[in-house]
Amino acid sequence: MKYIVLGLGHFGRSLAIHLTELGHEVIAADKNMSIVEQTKDRITHTVCLDSTDRDAVSSLPLRESNAVIVAIGEEEGASLMTVALLKQLKVKRIIGRVVSELQKTVLEAMNIDEYIMPEEEAAERLAMRLDNIDIVDSFKISEKYSIIETKVPTKYIGMTLKEADLTNKYKVIVLTTVHVENQTTREGTTRLSKEASGIAKSDTVLMENDLLVLFGELANIKDLIQKG
Repeated sequence: MKYIVLGLGHFGRSLAIHLTELGHEVIAADKNMSIVEQTKDRITHTVCLDSTDRDAVSSLPLRESNAVIVAIGEEEGASLMTVALLKQLKVKRIIGRVVSELQKTVLEAMNIDEYIMPEEEAAERLAMRLDNIDIVDSFKISEKYSIIETKVPTKYIGMTLKEADLTNKYKVIVLTTVHVENQTTREGTTRLSKEASGIAKSDTVLMENDLLVLFGELANIKDLIQKG
């Protein structure tokens, strides 16, 4: 896949490097040439440009990209201007970085419903989610084990956990299932509501719109997702 990362501070640099290491094509941009030079050997492509400049941003392959991540954090005004510009250019998927509640409110008003907080861990988790569209969220327990939130694989919809037998087939443990549904707020906007069902049992039924929370080795979890 192809991703564009705008802003190469600590978070943006970490995200761009993680995505590159996962095998994706990454175009990373920052207005500071020295930062661009420092990262050029670890990221697929780097470029020096001002992300608030319409002509400069328009020169990037926006239409061919799977997502554009606005990773600017130090200058909230520049970050919001960049998001607004990407909206004008009709970028299909924009992910914003949030460093304050006010910024989050403004992004929501602009109908940006994908945003992340500026920790390095969040960069790794976002890279994991972008690497596999069926992964909703993740975090490492140790170097070997992770907890992954993922969509119920199509082939297991309607089965109980006993029938799916995921532990024996893939050496992963289902911790819980999460029911997801759209809810309308008082303001008339639609948001996703998620509710865990409690500790998973053998008779838990896997529903189409549910998520699985899995514990195990990342390779085994990916194997389950890919074969499902």
